[in-house]
Amino acid sequence: MGWQRFGLHAVLVLCSVVMLTPMVWLIAATIKGPDDLFHYLFFPSPSRFSLYNFRQLFEQIPYVRFMINSLFVAGATVLVQLFFSSLGGFALAKYEFKGKRLIMVLMLTTMMIPAQVMLAPMYELIYAMGLVDSYWGLIIPGAVSVFGMFLFRQSMLDLPDDLLQAGRIDGCTELRLYWDVVLPVQRPMIGAFCLIAFMGSWNNFLWPQIILHSQERFTLPIGLNQMVGLYAQEYGAMMAGTLLAVLPVVLLFFLLQKEFISGLTAGAVKG
Repeated sequence: MGWQRFGLHAVLVLCSVVMLTPMVWLIAATIKGPDDLFHYLFFPSPSRFSLYNFRQLFEQIPYVRFMINSLFVAGATVLVQLFFSSLGGFALAKYEFKGKRLIMVLMLTTMMIPAQVMLAPMYELIYAMGLVDSYWGLIIPGAVSVFGMFLFRQSMLDLPDDLLQAGRIDGCTELRLYWDVVLPVQRPMIGAFCLIAFMGSWNNFLWPQIILHSQERFTLPIGLNQMVGLYAQEYGAMMAGTLLAVLPVVLLFFLLQKEFISGLTAGAVKG
């Protein structure tokens, strides 16, 4: 038994090293000067550590502005998706209505359609609404998440009907029942979904690249892409920008780590 545990730990350590190696290389690349970037595999000697890449990053592009734009768009998208996904999941889990099964089948079918197929009709719709080159053009198309609805549905299936009925007897409206009774119980799933939705919006590149035209509205992935030159590229500065872009996601994961693990574990055994 001891050797089995040792072997398991050895495999886990080896996998951790393999997965963390690109991150270590990224950190090393940010503190190298332009002459050392491709000279040293990982870290150079401490005397050669440099902040040159960070200076180049903030001098070449308005990085702080791009970061604020991404935080706003990702935060707004998460809040809107959380509201509609939890509300839709509650309806699918706890209400019976005509056509419910057909609606669920149609919703699942939309998840099989590649997102790239919908880019042209979605752009035409956003253009007709006058939302091109605006934050709303980024937030509205991602306001409803079918994946999120079914995630919350699976989590809410085991919510006792007696608890809901007790709330109705006490005079709760259906909306207050959802807000005061259902959501507090769903805290682990809320944490898991918020992290997933935030990462999806934060890393989104293709749709913002299509919809945004003004530099002052660019999100972080598009802003970093501006550093790709025709004849020269500042790889060190791009690595520095990438490292800073990872930090909000890492921070959010540590804040929601407990809820994230509990939510995914609960969703895996329900349904």
